[in-house]
Amino acid sequence: MKVKDIMNTSVKTAKPNTPVRDLVEVMCFNKISGMPVVDDNNNVVGVISEKDVLRKMFPDISEVAREEGVPDFEKMEKGYSDALGLQASDLMSKLVASASPEMPLMKAVSIMCVQKIRRIPVVEAGKLVGIISLGDVHKAIFANSLKGA
Repeated sequence: MKVKDIMNTSVKTAKPNTPVRDLVEVMCFNKISGMPVVDDNNNVVGVISEKDVLRKMFPDISEVAREEGVPDFEKMEKGYSDALGLQASDLMSKLVASASPEMPLMKAVSIMCVQKIRRIPVVEAGKLVGIISLGDVHKAIFANSLKGA
């Protein structure tokens, strides 16, 4: 199987200047955990996930080392509003692993596993053309195995 055989071409995206509040709303209402960030020419410039938003609430290791005792988790949770006031470009991962439509599916899976990511944008000639997730891959491989049974 190739990436193009299972990729989703109806991709929810964000722009670098998309307010985090808006992209979180898209993620929640569409039951997705992340999305590519594209420029005005549909070039992938980053990826943002729920983890990126939630990570903004946590102190970095130097802050934890300075604190006495247990971190104030209640205070961290209140920091969620601060994260919602940012833009996608403030939180997105800028180093983006991607796949091509012609890439063997298992090569894309190996990239996702090595990079510890759950989704990968599919790019052709520098432009976003789709996305696949580990769930998509698993469903496709399972469906394919049923055909052989």
